[in-house]
Amino acid sequence: MQAKLRIRRYNPENDKKSWWGEYTLQNVLRTDSVLDLLHRVKWEQDGTLALRRSCAHGVCGSDAMRINGANALACKTLVSRLGVKNDTVKIQVEPILGMKVEKDLIVDMEPFFDHYRSVMPFFINEQPAPADGRERLQSPEDRERFDDTTKCILCAACTSSCPSFWADGRYVGPAAIVQAHRFVFDSRDEGAAERLEVLSDTFGVWKCRTIFNCTNACPRDIKVTEAIADVKMAITGGKV
Repeated sequence: MQAKLRIRRYNPENDKKSWWGEYTLQNVLRTDSVLDLLHRVKWEQDGTLALRRSCAHGVCGSDAMRINGANALACKTLVSRLGVKNDTVKIQVEPILGMKVEKDLIVDMEPFFDHYRSVMPFFINEQPAPADGRERLQSPEDRERFDDTTKCILCAACTSSCPSFWADGRYVGPAAIVQAHRFVFDSRDEGAAERLEVLSDTFGVWKCRTIFNCTNACPRDIKVTEAIADVKMAITGGKV
């Protein structure tokens, strides 16, 4: 079968605005991923195409992009899921929204990681380590409380699908809140109050309008909107 790709291109050294590059690939398999096809375009037709990718197995999160109008990981999106008709698949690929495009499908992730760092995404506990040298133990029930949000791979698919983030990039965004959730509800951690203070700011959780775009976009099936609601309840002293 064949694939017809329409890729949004932009090179700041040569272009005043973005443009669409169109490419046709033959001998495409239904089990090929969009990342496989982008590799073929770069290696066989246009070596100037720029994109991020690393593990190609949905773990690193580096190849998040808009595929046929929806955020997804290129390595996890198979041709068979994109509506094959008459042995032809049409695929439109764009960079994720809300971030400055550096070149083609590559965006500036630094503002995203600034928000991530702002919620102190690390374990905080000033108590002496257990005398026996073992790790700080936790019950399965306590671990389950934040298990879902440990799955985040920082791909930015959720944050870049959020209208509140599009409207104002100062919004900390769903991914940062998910990372905070993972520690706020960890029974061994002692930094919850500091994180909740950060997230109660003007550009914290209250910018969320519960649209659910983030949950739909997450390639790890994290219940992002539910996690944001948990954090809101924690800030207001409600039961979570």
